[in-house]
This record gives sequence, C-alpha cells and structure tokens, in this order.
Amino acid sequence: MKKASSRTRVVTGGAIVAALALGGFGAYSASATGEEAAAAPAAAEVDAKNKNTTRSTHLTIEAATKAAQATLDAAEKENQRVSVAVVDRNGNTVVTLRGDGAGPQSYESAVKKAYTAVSWNAPTSELAKRLTNAPTLKDIPGTLFLAGGAPVTAKGAPIAGIGVAGAPSGDLDEKFAQAGVAMLGK
Repeated sequence: MKKASSRTRVVTGGAIVAALALGGFGAYSASATGEEAAAAPAAAEVDAKNKNTTRSTHLTIEAATKAAQATLDAAEKENQRVSVAVVDRNGNTVVTLRGDGAGPQSYESAVKKAYTAVSWNAPTSELAKRLTNAPTLKDIPGTLFLAGGAPVTAKGAPIAGIGVAGAPSGDLDEKFAQAGVAMLGK
C-alpha cells in the first residue's frame, strides 16, 4: 500500500478538524435556552376551516402498488412486456414496475403517460387527439401524448395517473392501465 504524502495527511486532517468544529457549532446552535426558544416567533396556526387551506385525496402506497400489479398482471395475461407507473395528483411517482423483458424506453414512457393523464384528468388516447387543434401541447415538459395513460379519480377530481408502455400499441397499453383503475374501484 502506498504511503500518503504529507500534504495529503495535512489536507485530510484539516478536513476532519473542520467537520468536528462545524458539528460542535451545530450542536451548540440546536441547544437554545428556554429564553431563546420563548423569544422565537411561534409558528402560525392555520384553521383548517378557513379558505386559505385545501385538502386533497391521495392513493396509499398499498393501493398504488395493488393497481400497478393488477396492470402488470393484465399485460402478462396477454404475453405483453410492459412497464407500469403510478403517479400521485402532483405527478410524483409513487410506484413503478418494470415487467420481465420490458424495453428500456418503457419505464420513462410509462411515467410520462401517467403524469399526462393525471395532469389533464383524461386518458392519454383522448389527449393525443387534441394535438390536431393544439399541437404545442406536446411541448409541455414531462408529458407524453400517446395512448397508455389513464387517470384515477375520486369525487370527480383526479388523484392519480396510471401509465403503461411497452405493448405493441397504445391501445393495449391503455387497456392494461384501465385494469389498474378498475382494481381501485373494487
């Protein structure tokens, strides 16, 4: 093993001393006295009944996983190799499943289809038809206007999107996504 040069030892030692000093400073800063804590402004408490707040419904991870698995199972019954994504109302990915043998492009496409479906609360096959009247829709980052995405709604509002990619047609992708939506309705 090669011996470290004196410069390397000095730089490493200096970094360790700095880390310890900053750690001590952080511990000191975090231990405010009672007076200091009392002087800090109290966090504003927001009344949940006022018009400044809203509530939204989200799928649980368990429900999203079951929907994704039901989607993947529907595809596998037809010998299709696909990827499935479930996103929440805000477009954040909750669950992805990549089926055995699914193509490398299918993962990202599934996420984008799910995001697109929840963003517009419509199946992506319907949204793809809108491109004839509004071709610049496809330029919105993170979207994909190909069949295979389905929204999940509760009380008329979108709460999630399921996207599927990898089957030989978008119609099949969307059929499988709808299987996941149907599972959530049970």
